Amino acid sequence: MSSTEAARADTSAETRRLAVEQMLTQAIRIVERSRPMPFSTSVMINGEELLGMLQKAFAALPEELRAARWMLKERDEMRLRTQREGEDIIAAARARAEQMVQRSEVVKSAEMRARRTVEEAEERARRMKLETEDWCDQRLAAFEAMLHKTATAVSTGRQRLQDTRLPRPVPAPSPPELEDDIFDQDVG
Repeated sequence: MSSTEAARADTSAETRRLAVEQMLTQAIRIVERSRPMPFSTSVMINGEELLGMLQKAFAALPEELRAARWMLKERDEMRLRTQREGEDIIAAARARAEQMVQRSEVVKSAEMRARRTVEEAEERARRMKLETEDWCDQRLAAFEAMLHKTATAVSTGRQRLQDTRLPRPVPAPSPPELEDDIFDQDVG
């Protein structure tokens, strides 16, 4: 748009604005000059004349004003739509955060339960080890006592055997040694 076209558009818009102002001023004067109704604060107005003037004023409004009204309406609708979308996003984020917190709580709970289970298992294993060591010690003590009794019985039996020894038989005299050249038949 050239500068002359812009100047004409500004002049045209200004002319329209002035015309609308004049029409509205005339409408105000009509209402102000109208006669009051008896016993009332209401006034008598020629409705056709005032309605015609207001319609002309409305038609003379600049196109930019209608466009601005349309844009305001669209802006309000967009703001409401954006606000709803924002609320939906916030609600979804809250729900997601709540899920994450719940999952976090589930994980914490599972970790605590796992730790408790491990501690209980370690305690049970330690207790079983001590019980097993006690049982083995008792069995070994009983075996030691039995071995001690057996060793004592063996020692006592050997001692008795040594105390009650029978005399050893005296070996029979050995026959005289013969010379090798001599035979039994030669001895005689």
